[in-house]
Amino acid sequence: MTAKTHELVGHLFRNRAARMVGWLTRVFGAAHLSLAEEVVQDAMVKALQQWPYSGVPENPAGWLFQVARNGALDAIRREGVFRDRADALAADLARTQLPDDDSDDPLRDDELRLIFLCCHPVLPQDARVALSLKTACGFSVQEISRALLSREPAVAQRLVRAKRQLRDADVSLDLPTGRDLAGRLDSVLEVIYLLFNEGYSAHEGDDLVRLDLCGEALRLARLVADSPIASSPAAHALVSLLAFQAARLPARVDSAGELVLLENQDRTLWDTRLVTMGFQHLDRSAAGSVVSTYHLQAAIAAQHAGAPPDATPWRVILGMYDELLALNPSPVVALNRAVALSRVAGPGPALDAIARVEHEPPLANYYLLGAVKGRLLAELGDRAGAAAAFREALAHPCSGPERQFLQRRLIEVEG
Repeated sequence: MTAKTHELVGHLFRNRAARMVGWLTRVFGAAHLSLAEEVVQDAMVKALQQWPYSGVPENPAGWLFQVARNGALDAIRREGVFRDRADALAADLARTQLPDDDSDDPLRDDELRLIFLCCHPVLPQDARVALSLKTACGFSVQEISRALLSREPAVAQRLVRAKRQLRDADVSLDLPTGRDLAGRLDSVLEVIYLLFNEGYSAHEGDDLVRLDLCGEALRLARLVADSPIASSPAAHALVSLLAFQAARLPARVDSAGELVLLENQDRTLWDTRLVTMGFQHLDRSAAGSVVSTYHLQAAIAAQHAGAPPDATPWRVILGMYDELLALNPSPVVALNRAVALSRVAGPGPALDAIARVEHEPPLANYYLLGAVKGRLLAELGDRAGAAAAFREALAHPCSGPERQFLQRRLIEVEG
């Protein structure tokens, strides 16, 4: 019961906390973001303390909202800063209709405000992403540090500074418009993208895939894309990319919990509803003349979704990676491009391409660098080199299924 309760509370935290924090931040004011987070966290702690003994309530989300509302009322009475407007704030809390089931609740606008608040231009770009992952997505400091390839103390300090900057600037929770909206939207989409990536291939732990994070990222992407003020071609491109990637999730791990590479996946397990969503939003992303990195990544995913494994248009995909690398010249993109290059020109040229970027800092602790090198060296017949590359990959953080896959490949080349 306790394990199931923790799992349920964790799910609700991922899916409801941002909406509650957004609602309370609107009530308290943006300067009191930390207080809103504290009230919501207290509600979650009470659930963990009470539900194992009293049982999970019939409407757990509604229970959490009610406890958070009561906690907010206590905070209003306790905090002297609210004294002059305590009655008005209490009335605002009372007006919010709590959800009575697991369907979408009326706090979506507050959640959208929270995401855009965390991406306010008063904050530097790295702080916007970190604060959004913490406040709007429920990431721990450890998860943020992995997602951003940063040290935990640096992330913790960044979060403290970001909240102080928002408080000192006395920013508004109003949704931005015009040029301000465009500037913040880039950060919002990056946050959602990072959230999905952490779920699609968890950096550590027993599970390769964290479905809760993937589902939450896709939900947030659709929330932005469907918003009358935030909808944009890039937002639809991101929904397309996430839908294509999410469609593959049922086939990424076999019944024994082993990682299954894309070319070996059972495509009958792919979610056709999500594949259709991917193509629909890719079409909607074609409006306008600007091509974002999400457009190109979604287009690459569409090529994989639209062709059988033995007819994958690798030359087309390689051309798309060339465009993507021109827009985003990152070592990770270069590594992914090298995989496509190996399918067109062979493992030798691909290894040459990897050699040009393998010493870049973002790849320093990236297990996929060694994994890709190991596979290409094995294709060349260099079993000793492949074994060394797989051992290098195993020295870096990765999930349990990924580690088992690498160990199996290491045994194959050493045998």
